[in-house]
Amino acid sequence: MTSGGSRETLYRILKTVVLAATFNYCKARTVEQPCPCPFPNLPSDTPEVRVKDGSKIRNLMGFAVGRMEVETARCILFTGVGKSVAKTVTCVEILKRRVRGLHQHTRLLYRTQQEVWEPREPSAGLDTLTVSRNVPAIWVLLSKDPLDPSLPGYQAPGSFDALWAQAAKEEGAGHKQGPRRKRGGGGGGGRGRGKGGSTRPTVPWESGKMQKQRGAV
Repeated sequence: MTSGGSRETLYRILKTVVLAATFNYCKARTVEQPCPCPFPNLPSDTPEVRVKDGSKIRNLMGFAVGRMEVETARCILFTGVGKSVAKTVTCVEILKRRVRGLHQHTRLLYRTQQEVWEPREPSAGLDTLTVSRNVPAIWVLLSKDPLDPSLPGYQAPGSFDALWAQAAKEEGAGHKQGPRRKRGGGGGGGRGRGKGGSTRPTVPWESGKMQKQRGAV
């Protein structure tokens, strides 16, 4: 009983502190700490596509495809941090379908972000707060030239075909299941003829069956 009361008291104290910080502070800016490239010995003219959360895929792919379609361009680098990781992977898969024969190296790591919180009222005598967070980041190198297949994160050209085929297969199966459920459902007031459908008994006076039965008698 004592330990439970202590936890409840601690929870109330933490809640009070968080509410006080929310009301008294506002986030001024977010600073991303520099992170060294995990792919050493890259050419200095290697184009880098920095995918942001608000970036448009059409604009990113226009730049990437334009660079990789040039014969002199041999590789390209994609980077994404936090919420933009999924969008980065989407851009990589699109480029691999547009430009065939690309080798891929992928690195997953954490990047430090610092959030600077300033007091809402400078006259309150509060200090500026700096909160550090580790957020996931992804680095993807696509190259026309062969890469070291022994390194972790390597994907050979054409390795995306199986993933896209599996996704298309699952999507097709989902479309097939939809009409069956609709046809077999009991809603709509129609005559259900499939499994699970609602069938009502035949009435003798429908479709002239009453006259045929009278003639037989």
